[in-house]
Amino acid sequence: MNDTGSPFDLTRLIESAAAVASQAELRDVLTTTVAKAMVLTEARYGALGVIGSNGKLDDFLHRGFDEATVAAIGHYPEGRGILGVITKAGTPIRVSRIADHPDAVGFPPGHPRMETFLGVPIRVGERVFGNLYLTDKSGGFTESDQAVTESLAVIAGSAIVNARTSERLLRAALVEDRARIARDLHDAIIQELYAVGLSLQGMGNRLQGADQRLLEGAVDQLDTSIAALRRFIFDLRPPLWVRRQFRSEIKDLVREMSMAYGAQVDLAMDGTFDVVSDTTTETASLVVREALSNALRHSKGTVRVEVQESDGFVEISVVDDGIGFDPSHVQRGMGLDNIQQRVSQRGGVVEFKTAPGSGTMVLLRLPS
Repeated sequence: MNDTGSPFDLTRLIESAAAVASQAELRDVLTTTVAKAMVLTEARYGALGVIGSNGKLDDFLHRGFDEATVAAIGHYPEGRGILGVITKAGTPIRVSRIADHPDAVGFPPGHPRMETFLGVPIRVGERVFGNLYLTDKSGGFTESDQAVTESLAVIAGSAIVNARTSERLLRAALVEDRARIARDLHDAIIQELYAVGLSLQGMGNRLQGADQRLLEGAVDQLDTSIAALRRFIFDLRPPLWVRRQFRSEIKDLVREMSMAYGAQVDLAMDGTFDVVSDTTTETASLVVREALSNALRHSKGTVRVEVQESDGFVEISVVDDGIGFDPSHVQRGMGLDNIQQRVSQRGGVVEFKTAPGSGTMVLLRLPS
């Protein structure tokens, strides 16, 4: 082993470090690190093994192998032998002959023979993210080679942190953009559809017989279209790792319904609602919207929504003091079956209290 070696070229190291640090994508950081380390040390082969949560190699990037050699090897290393020593110890290893190392386990069939070896861990914070492997330098790797590779590994660790941060920021931006699109769809389209529905409903009050029933059917169909559009908007909501806010969604929903129908809807909420699941939030929003739509369209009275937390459950009532109806002669267009089905699917219970001339109360109880 040549342990003396000439001091490394600082200019080349700086240039290589800049190339690594300038990469925005994590994969590009890793491949550039391998490529620059090979150039700086004059290694024939280079690789970077990413360590998974189980302590074994989870990914393996390599350079210097042609496609036929890669196909002959058949699979990536599993992190045993001398490669595993670096992972366990978290310290560099430099040898002039791999086979002489006490932990060497040999090469699989089809793998090219390698003699000299330099391995350096790459840290991200206090954790070893992966290992940088260099092999087959003529004359062996020197102290200078190890020093320059360790320096590059430090830069790579910082670049990995930056790339991961950039990816998180990009995901956050995408979530924000999805939320903006959903909000714009709601404000620009759903509100207009509500206005059209109200106009049709007003026209229906001036008609009689078959014409009135035909127009009422059109209003019901419009409600169905609005529900379908809302489902599409819900699909644009932030992914599951972004928690939905029960309190704000119910407040926004009640305000939007009030504006759409030009009516006053009173709202009372008792509780923090911090532990309400996304599934319950979605079910509650859909059911409250359906119940409010029914009340605002049919009751001809004032409407109130009350929401409270109770021993792991969310209890909601939508109450109006309007004309009421006979449950045994309820029209399918009023959506009571939809409410019953949604609440049951979530493991909750729902109750309807109404009679002609005495208003309507929809009571539901959902697990938080």
